[in-house]
Amino acid sequence: MTNRKPSDPRTVAVVGATGAVGEVVLRLLAERNFPVGELRALASERSAGTTVTFADRSVEVREAVPDAFDGVDFAFFAATGGLAKSLAPEIVKRGGVAIDKSSTWRLNEDVPLVVPEINPGALEKHKGIVSCPNCTTIGFVMALEPIRRVAGLRSVVVTTLQAVSGSGKPGIDELARQKVELTRGEAPTTDFYPQPIADNVLPLCESFRDDGYSTEEVKLLHETRKIMDLPGVDVTMTCVRVPVPVGHSAAMLVETERPLSPEQAREALAAFPGVSVVDDPANNGFPTARDVTGRDEVLVGRIRKDLGSDRLWMWQVSDNLRKGAATNAIQIAEEMVRRGLQ
Repeated sequence: MTNRKPSDPRTVAVVGATGAVGEVVLRLLAERNFPVGELRALASERSAGTTVTFADRSVEVREAVPDAFDGVDFAFFAATGGLAKSLAPEIVKRGGVAIDKSSTWRLNEDVPLVVPEINPGALEKHKGIVSCPNCTTIGFVMALEPIRRVAGLRSVVVTTLQAVSGSGKPGIDELARQKVELTRGEAPTTDFYPQPIADNVLPLCESFRDDGYSTEEVKLLHETRKIMDLPGVDVTMTCVRVPVPVGHSAAMLVETERPLSPEQAREALAAFPGVSVVDDPANNGFPTARDVTGRDEVLVGRIRKDLGSDRLWMWQVSDNLRKGAATNAIQIAEEMVRRGLQ
């Protein structure tokens, strides 16, 4: 616990400040008026010396090395898992809190995996490192938690449609380049994804495991169980990469412990913080990735009863760079400040 007031300025570091998520973290720290006293923009050695923008001013990027975290209260990791693995303990040694967006610490039993609308109490047990879930998992559990609270949760079958920005700048750049190549009548070249992503759909996010599942799919399973504290919930998942810049979508078939009508589901979802219902079939009203880009809410629609069971179908979209990454990380810091934890 700390005696500092929530409004007292904090020294904040952003690791991976030049990346797709790091840029959004910098922008949202200013937008949300987080009490930043000193801002340190950090990245790998090759990015050191460049500049980024924070609160309408240029900040020079420094190399992320242990000494750069002296006096830091919060360090947001929007970088590779390797940096988080080596540097997060250095922040803890110096009395700071590392909020990590990589998968490095998510399933560590000593590290809270937090979506503040769902399990903020987990922060009370932190030991200096807090993990932010995968961008796909966050939108998924935000749509599930309101349903679980009113009717329990038994199983979910989900197919995700994931934007290229979920792969960071390399994915964004590859899609942009391939679009240009196609307009020129050229065959799209591949440097990052295993097959062309422009005008295409790839049934693979990250890499395949020996059992045929992708590493992304297994993250969705285990992170959902940890966040919701439901070790037995059954999640069956297929993760797909689509040629969309920003915005992850998911088609979800949800089995509850007690029957729940579509009307009851809409009511529960609409009442949950951070979720908005967009569901008006009569007027072709449903949420899309374009609708959610630049927003922090998770949008849910296409809520309907399965034709062959009591299960419910839902369609969920979220901005993977904001709520799926930067916003959730900053909300964690805000909650820790509010609770007097840092």
